[in-house]
Amino acid sequence: MKSQGIRVLTAAIIALLFLPEAQPGAQQAPVFRANLSMVSVDVVVRDRSGNIVRGLTEKDFEIREDGRPQQVRTFIFQEISEAALAATSVDLLAGVEEKVLQATTQAATPPPAPVAPTPMRSEELAGRRLVILLFDTSSMAPEDTQRAVDSAREFVSKDMTTADLVAVATVSSLLTVLRDFTADKAQVTEALNLLAYSEGTEEPPPSASTAATDDAAAAATEETVAEVEAAELEMFNNDLRLRALRTLAESLAPIEQKKAILYFSGGMTRSGQDNQVELRSAINAAVRSNVSIYPIDTRGLQAVVPGGDARQASGRGQAMFSGRGMAQQFARLSASQDTLVSLAADTGGRAFTDSNNFGEAFARVRRDMSAYYLLGYSSTNTTKDGRFRRIQVRALNPEYRVDARAGYYADRDFAHTSKGDRETLLQEQLNAAVSITDLPVIASASYFRLAADKYFVPVAVSVPGSAVPVTDGLKEITLDVLAVITDERGMPVGRLRQTMKLPAGTEKTLAGKQILYQSGMTLPPGRFAIKAVVRENATGLMGSFEAPINVPQLQAQPLKVSSVVLSTQVQPATGRSDNPLVRDGVQMIPNLTHVVSKDQKMFFYYEVYDSTAVAGRGVDVRTSLAFYRGKVKVQETPVVTRSVVDVASRQATLFQFEIPAGTFESGLYTCQINVIDEASGQFAFPRMTFYVR
Repeated sequence: MKSQGIRVLTAAIIALLFLPEAQPGAQQAPVFRANLSMVSVDVVVRDRSGNIVRGLTEKDFEIREDGRPQQVRTFIFQEISEAALAATSVDLLAGVEEKVLQATTQAATPPPAPVAPTPMRSEELAGRRLVILLFDTSSMAPEDTQRAVDSAREFVSKDMTTADLVAVATVSSLLTVLRDFTADKAQVTEALNLLAYSEGTEEPPPSASTAATDDAAAAATEETVAEVEAAELEMFNNDLRLRALRTLAESLAPIEQKKAILYFSGGMTRSGQDNQVELRSAINAAVRSNVSIYPIDTRGLQAVVPGGDARQASGRGQAMFSGRGMAQQFARLSASQDTLVSLAADTGGRAFTDSNNFGEAFARVRRDMSAYYLLGYSSTNTTKDGRFRRIQVRALNPEYRVDARAGYYADRDFAHTSKGDRETLLQEQLNAAVSITDLPVIASASYFRLAADKYFVPVAVSVPGSAVPVTDGLKEITLDVLAVITDERGMPVGRLRQTMKLPAGTEKTLAGKQILYQSGMTLPPGRFAIKAVVRENATGLMGSFEAPINVPQLQAQPLKVSSVVLSTQVQPATGRSDNPLVRDGVQMIPNLTHVVSKDQKMFFYYEVYDSTAVAGRGVDVRTSLAFYRGKVKVQETPVVTRSVVDVASRQATLFQFEIPAGTFESGLYTCQINVIDEASGQFAFPRMTFYVR
């Protein structure tokens, strides 16, 4: 990569945008303490034959953190007895739905003081397994939902004992607890019966009843502005479900013993708008709370058919015969399972993919939680620097093998800091593997070709106005933005830094608006990543967002098309003259959430490069937009034909469509951009998803 191909844009745009708005036997009964300052480590000790070793004491272990010896303050040996125990219910998940919402929206008023967790009685938890059955209905097709529920019912009826405390929850647009922890089979079955075939919403049907449901949802009056904005930020990514996993884990943190989440999912396909920090935060929360995640891909064993199976149209073109089509199908399947595998591997669980037998997952959870030691210590390192702390647990007897988690990430706080320290804290968040996500942030990047090996990449970072705390007496609201773009080697190739200042009185109109920072840079083709950190400077509330940026090598593609930018607002130009989004003194402002209101206009902008010229007639590029609701085409624009090259220096033919959003019913749509170079016979069909409310 040539360093001279990278140039950072120094000018920036700050705007307020109006946009419509996750065996106790002879041994002493263990007492589990609610102590959030303790670091707990569950340890399984086996001999050379692989058998569980019992009868050890804290003196038989040595525990170190980053090489420094730690004092074991709590020590418990937990073994699950299958002997009959009294059926009981425990309320441990009360209020988790509200926690997800608070973590997403961060309402402007200061949050209430945390309530100290109530210590659980040993007779309620000793000798029991704590298992959450979490169904991700937003990612599962109806038949997969039914198969997951049926397997859970079979487990409850055949294998669940009074030693199992089971909770049932779902996550879609919200996290919902259907049943808190209970050992009563009837209560768990009753909760499972609330789920059925119709709960799967992977592909919403484009029927009139669906449209009516969407209209009713759009007209719901109980939905607050903050909730709407939060939902828009997460509509096209996995952040909500990852935040749900994190919240469930944090709710169980006061309970020291080992817990498990059986996560039924149809896969987590990366949309390009996912926040990588949320994944690490979910994993870290589970690790610190002694929660192991066991994801189950409910799609089961899937056949990859060269010509396509009965669920989709047959393949077309050479890809069907060259093997490229098969490779693409395998890549899509693998990508949808990668996150599930990461959740399992990093939390001590196991992912179950490509299997139609979900019973193996239940058996594995029971086996992993059958017998273990729980060691607790108070770290001698009290610095809240957010760094990874490595834990080493060793049995003094060399004949024994110890299985324990590798470490955890320390807390990070925003204390009373000087101006110099604040810049350091911002940089530390940028460098941290698990950054703070208390302030909702979304970042986006597109690409437009300037030359064969040079692309202009507009970058936008947005924060919902309702998430910014309003403090009385402030003369102005300021937000610090720090972002870095790195290449495939992790080396920085660009840096963005700006302090956004909103004048006094702005706080009264922030609700319902997006605070947008826009900049850009010049990059060569390649794979990059952006990580942005935003801090509100009155309270120190911070958020972060990390996502990949793929700048393709258009030179190798038959028909060369830029990114498609969706905008709902234009303003007088203040950016660079070579910014393709600036034309005729007007600048398009990208809509990062892809959520539009019916009273807005949608602008679709894209460019086509190096079109084939026809002798005496110039180029002949034809394009139109087709809009789909599910798999049904609901609207298509007339075909537009261009015979001129608009920007000769870039050999670019420009297209912009203006579509009133009011012509669509409320709901989710896919826009397919049809582009045909009539002279060469080449074509392209890029797509984007948006939501009308």
